[in-house]
Amino acid sequence: MSITIFSIETSCDETSAAILRDNQIMSNIISSQQFHTEYGGIVPELASRAHISVIDKIADAAISGSGINKNNIDIVAATIGPGLIGSLLVGLNYAKSFSIAAGIKFIGINHIESHLYSCYIGQEIIEFPFIALIVSGGHTILFLVNDYFSYKILGQTQDDAAGEAFDKVAKMLGLGYPGGPLIDQLAKDGNENFHVFPKSYLKENIYDFSFSGIKTSVLYYLKKNFISNSAGPAAISLNDISASFQKAVVTALTEKTMLAAKNFNVKNIAVSGGVSANSRLREEFNKYKTEGYKISFPKPVYSTDNAAMIGYTAYLYSKYSRNRNFEKNIYKPAFARFDYNKF
Repeated sequence: MSITIFSIETSCDETSAAILRDNQIMSNIISSQQFHTEYGGIVPELASRAHISVIDKIADAAISGSGINKNNIDIVAATIGPGLIGSLLVGLNYAKSFSIAAGIKFIGINHIESHLYSCYIGQEIIEFPFIALIVSGGHTILFLVNDYFSYKILGQTQDDAAGEAFDKVAKMLGLGYPGGPLIDQLAKDGNENFHVFPKSYLKENIYDFSFSGIKTSVLYYLKKNFISNSAGPAAISLNDISASFQKAVVTALTEKTMLAAKNFNVKNIAVSGGVSANSRLREEFNKYKTEGYKISFPKPVYSTDNAAMIGYTAYLYSKYSRNRNFEKNIYKPAFARFDYNKF
């Protein structure tokens, strides 16, 4: 018997709703808040207000676009955290209200967990074990995934997330927000060996990441070469600096991920999150296919925040979770921070 799932995602600056029939996406509507670019980053209060203004339209578009009658929905799912608490509450309360009014089961989904499975959206069977790298503006985490809902966190960033470092360096270079896509585009015409920016290797845990040092190194390089000698902005080689910085970040991400894969003798690698759309990152990971590794990335539309990955994770819970009693989910509160100790 098939299951129809209505899912909502509002953890940050995307308002998204989707309909799934089992593991298949029937519709996935995303509204991105582009106005944050003028502020150089996400403004939480404005983000939550924007969610309120469009969530009805996005939800209606997802349901009507799927061709499925809303009376046939079996499960309602929504992001419960982590994320901006004001944004989370908009989608979460909308989904809970829909669930209660329609008498439908509700499942609260962990945003990080949904990214972890986003590489496999649409698949009926996932091949375990796999090493998962989730790399975004807010998180950089390395997992060993042994089975459905069985994870071990191997490492995490100790300061800035990789995507956060991209944004901050882009700001130093006078670029816009978000910085990741802009640096990626500039780097394509740059020399990645123009300057060697440092990679951090932490003695406490070989799988942990640190990107504040790379960011600081870029800052001092710019001060030394373009500010102290009174060189104007036009003298800054944006393409070369972008390429060199990107190489340092991508190398740190790929080396630690592949080190974990080799040490745990795992041949399946899944890379997800917003930074997984970076062309240089994909290129570097795909080189390992020649060594027998299976490298999986989400489709570009599933790299950034979206409701399809929330719905797909809800589907996996409905099918593979040992505890399928979801009644208590309706009482779970939203949470802003990812709890590394209880995942």
